[in-house]
Amino acid sequence: MIPNILSILTFLPLIGMVLVLLTPERSKNTIRWGSVLFSLLPLALSIIAWASYDMKQSGFQFVEKAVWFPQINSIYQVGVDGISLPLVVLTCFLTPLAMLMSFTVDKSVRVFFALFFLLETATLGVFVSLDLIVFFMFYELSLVPMYFLISVWGGANRKYASFKFMLYTIAASLGMLLAIQVLGLASKSFDLMYLLSAAGRPFTGNNQVNILFADPSAWKGIAFWMFTLAFALKIPVWPLHTWLPDAHTEAPTGGSMMLAGILLKLGGYGFLRLVIPLFPETAGQYASILAILAMLSIVLGAFAAWGQNDFKKLVAYSSVNHMGWVALGIAVTASAFATAVDPHASSKLHDIAVFAGADPHAVKDTLTPVLGASGAMFQMITHGLSSAAMFAMVGIVYERAHTRDLTKLGGLWNIMPRYGAVLIFCAMGSLGLPGLAGFVSEFLLIRSGWVAFTGLTALSLIGLLVTGIYILKALQKVLHGPLGHEWAHHPLSDMNWTEIIAVAPLMLAMLVLGIAPAFVMNLINLGVSKLFG
Repeated sequence: MIPNILSILTFLPLIGMVLVLLTPERSKNTIRWGSVLFSLLPLALSIIAWASYDMKQSGFQFVEKAVWFPQINSIYQVGVDGISLPLVVLTCFLTPLAMLMSFTVDKSVRVFFALFFLLETATLGVFVSLDLIVFFMFYELSLVPMYFLISVWGGANRKYASFKFMLYTIAASLGMLLAIQVLGLASKSFDLMYLLSAAGRPFTGNNQVNILFADPSAWKGIAFWMFTLAFALKIPVWPLHTWLPDAHTEAPTGGSMMLAGILLKLGGYGFLRLVIPLFPETAGQYASILAILAMLSIVLGAFAAWGQNDFKKLVAYSSVNHMGWVALGIAVTASAFATAVDPHASSKLHDIAVFAGADPHAVKDTLTPVLGASGAMFQMITHGLSSAAMFAMVGIVYERAHTRDLTKLGGLWNIMPRYGAVLIFCAMGSLGLPGLAGFVSEFLLIRSGWVAFTGLTALSLIGLLVTGIYILKALQKVLHGPLGHEWAHHPLSDMNWTEIIAVAPLMLAMLVLGIAPAFVMNLINLGVSKLFG
């Protein structure tokens, strides 16, 4: 086992960033291929960490601690468990593939690839941080490179999209910072391992918080909602999703792959890592509200995707649809801690829970919350693969046709047969075809949702039906029908080897996780059972 592997893994991309910035701008191919090759080093370290993880032990492993900010009781502390380690590997896996799909970028190539390395460090830092202050710093840092990737290398409306992306996320993050400060004030610590322990859970270390409120426990509800708002916007949950289609549509192909594949997962991870473990009773009270919003995200996101004639916007709205299932799994897990569905405790929350399909008299079992959280985690992994693949396929056709208008495309199978075959495979992965990874995660979420929120889960199945419709619409509009007049006179080239190398690992991962999901699910279940079992 490599000592301090998590710190090395997290900050190693910064060395790649420096090397890229020191390379002359004229050596563009050196920058491109050098960046891809260097990004394989963090991937190798993440695989070593996975192989070294002790499946016989639950809880955080590879923990590192160092004195950092003793004046406020904040320390540099990192570690991984079954929830964070799969996302660490996914981040390292997608980064070189997104770089490969960015080889067509010709403006300020050096800075472009340097931002990818900075983004990788920031996202890895979020997943391994075990101190709330360090977590917040990495969380905010992840916004910076994505903002510039959209603002500088994006499409025609890139300024508007990047500003909206930054404004939404920073506004929500301010509330999260307030919640972290109040939590630290109450417990005299930002150490997540301590806060999740029996000693730290009461949050009674400091009575200064009670001065602000008549009710000594009121701050917990406020902190819960500040965290929830930040992470719900990041998922994003309807109606906080409006920044996402704009950001995706204007972002360069590699940026869209990282945004959909990794950055959206920060929201789901935040719920499972912080919100439910730190505020289980409050999360249980409002689980039905989150479940309703999740259902609306699934159904309305699917209908919005169906209505798009921009290929990239269609895929962007599909992310709202698919991440809605993640939110439903989180709501299922939170509902296991519900006490307010009792009509004597809160009539309004009781009515909402009944409307959501929750049975206030049902006996809570230990399997459903684990299935919900495991399904949400696996859905984040599978969506990271399928969405990155679909955005790559959109980028490939746009580089050749210079349009994403589905009404202008058509008949491309005749001149791009390799592209057509790969697009169908990736689309089926996004659809959740049995045998591919998406089916496993959606099955788990439907299974757990049916127990916790029967009515909402039934309504959410409408979203599954419409998902099939918009996926088939995209395939028909792009591949089938008569060949466009323009392409007949100026034939489009098929996928090149660089693009095939970038997409093939995603296809392989979707297939492997669809056929044999256990080697990932075992790790996820280990982490989830520790927290929610």
